[in-house]
Amino acid sequence: MQNSIKKYFPVFLLPTFLAFIIGFIAPFAMGIYLSFCKFTTVTDAQFIGFKNYTKIFSEGDFTHALWYTSAFTVVTVIIINVIAFAIALALTKKIKGRNTFRTVFFMPNLIGGIVLGYIWQLLLNGILLNVGKTLSYSATYGFWGLVILMCWQQIGYMMIIYIAGIQNVPGDIIEAAQVDGVNKWQMLKDIILPMVMPSITVCTFLTLTNSFKLFDQNLALTNGEPSNMSELLALNIYRTFYGRNGWEGVGQAKAVVFFIIVAIIAVAQNKLTRAKEVEQ
Repeated sequence: MQNSIKKYFPVFLLPTFLAFIIGFIAPFAMGIYLSFCKFTTVTDAQFIGFKNYTKIFSEGDFTHALWYTSAFTVVTVIIINVIAFAIALALTKKIKGRNTFRTVFFMPNLIGGIVLGYIWQLLLNGILLNVGKTLSYSATYGFWGLVILMCWQQIGYMMIIYIAGIQNVPGDIIEAAQVDGVNKWQMLKDIILPMVMPSITVCTFLTLTNSFKLFDQNLALTNGEPSNMSELLALNIYRTFYGRNGWEGVGQAKAVVFFIIVAIIAVAQNKLTRAKEVEQ
């Protein structure tokens, strides 16, 4: 049986490999090539070298969107993971109705980004109108509006992952620590946190990449207002490609740079947290 599997392994692998090439590798390679071209469609692409890439950093919109997105990502990653872990820790205790609480916290993750953006736009603008402001009043209002929206959507999902990690901590270790007189802070710092490092790795990766790639919610909540000052990178790339005539190549170059940034961040974060797991 094992020999048969080895013999026909390429046959089973081929359809998946072809689909991967057609659906990912080929479009990705074409996208990189088009980032060096001036074009309106793929059939009229003219190679122009690095001109698209020099245009990226000559305009202030992209660099502002990059720093705005970086700040947004740092804030949301910290808030989401800290609150999600705290809630997970509370909901692994024997409290009445904990399954109901878990369901309620998880439900926002089921709502689509566009719908969620418009819901929170109505809510937050309704609150801000009491002081004569809206989300589009300044980039700061838009920033914290996006943070609130992202946290409300993601905390419940990360909570589920943390609950699974905490429940995998062996009970005999907890009992032994309690017998030795370990206090709650020592229990958390020296036992629980090291044991749930795989969950921390997953949650940090998800929140980091989700925050950096945020698009739907940004489009619906602020649409980049005022004057594109609350525009995250994904929305900036979309508007460059589809909203500026003759800038399709620049938009494609931005997409390539965006991919490289996300890939570097994801790999660096994964290596860092994996190293922490090995240390434990």
